[in-house]
Amino acid sequence: MSYLSIKNVKIKGMSACVPERVEENRDYTLMSKEEIEKYIQTTGVERRHCAIHDGSICTSDLVQKAAEKLLIDLNWNKSDIDLIVFVSQTADYRLPATSCVLQDKLGLSTSCMAFDISFGCSGYLYGLGVVGSLLQSGSLKKALLMVGNTQSEFASYEDRSMYLLLGDAGTVTAMEYSPEDNDQMDFHYMTDGSGRTSVCVPDGGSRNPVNANSFIMEDHGDGIKRNRLHEKMDGLEVFPFAMANVPKSVALLKEKYPFDHEKIDYFLIHQANKYMCEKLRKKINAPIEKVPYNIHEFGNTSAATIPLLMVTNLGKELQEKKLDFVMTTIGVGFSIGSARVNMGKIVCSELMYL
Repeated sequence: MSYLSIKNVKIKGMSACVPERVEENRDYTLMSKEEIEKYIQTTGVERRHCAIHDGSICTSDLVQKAAEKLLIDLNWNKSDIDLIVFVSQTADYRLPATSCVLQDKLGLSTSCMAFDISFGCSGYLYGLGVVGSLLQSGSLKKALLMVGNTQSEFASYEDRSMYLLLGDAGTVTAMEYSPEDNDQMDFHYMTDGSGRTSVCVPDGGSRNPVNANSFIMEDHGDGIKRNRLHEKMDGLEVFPFAMANVPKSVALLKEKYPFDHEKIDYFLIHQANKYMCEKLRKKINAPIEKVPYNIHEFGNTSAATIPLLMVTNLGKELQEKKLDFVMTTIGVGFSIGSARVNMGKIVCSELMYL
């Protein structure tokens, strides 16, 4: 079993940035008004903040703006940052790593350790575990966990199962070695790569390089047309896997690291879609008043959903008092991560736009 418990580390601050550009789902032209309203009622997504995918705004730009503001609000010196980890599946380039680009653009020390993690919706909890593990010995003191995606570029306009769902965001979580004043962070992880084709961009990697056929629009029926550079999702595979394994992950987390269900302040569920989140909420026995949502405003922002949710919905509380969270995510791969994070007051910057 993949369990992880982090000691001697404190989350000091959080920030988030989204594109200023908003796409209203009710403006979508390939569905009737009745179909759109039914879609919104089911998924919860009314609008999304989406970049224009011409290279002018990348995920790195969103996390850079979020990081610059958070560093000012924390009064941290850039020279003190020992580690940056960039978690995303929308990198600036195939190579070099985007974390190296960010080290330079942020003006961090060349002594800074930097690397990327290519992960989808479960990426935030994987990133927390990795960064926490690297900090807890004290060899590294301060770190920035940068998590985000501009994944709306993967959605075909003619694929109504995906286009109205995906939004873009970048988030930053500042963490530091703190043996005397630290947070409790316990994790459980699961992976089942047999589901790797259920959510997938088929072409563009080394396995299936881009070729002339990659750009051919294919009709998959039921209002779905896409090419092999667009993201495909098999909901009939994703939904039952999530229903079976996300509650299992939360149960295993609680079994290994016992907590009082009643004393958890908030249960943060990856904002995949409202229908699935509500089904999972009931399965993990989370009271509706303890499960916040922002999916109506931002859609599914992949690995950024949980930190973005914390900034937009819980920012004031995070700055005023200690909060106890259970977080759970499911992502492409398939990959699952669940965590219990009991964290003290932090600096939470206001949501930014680019």
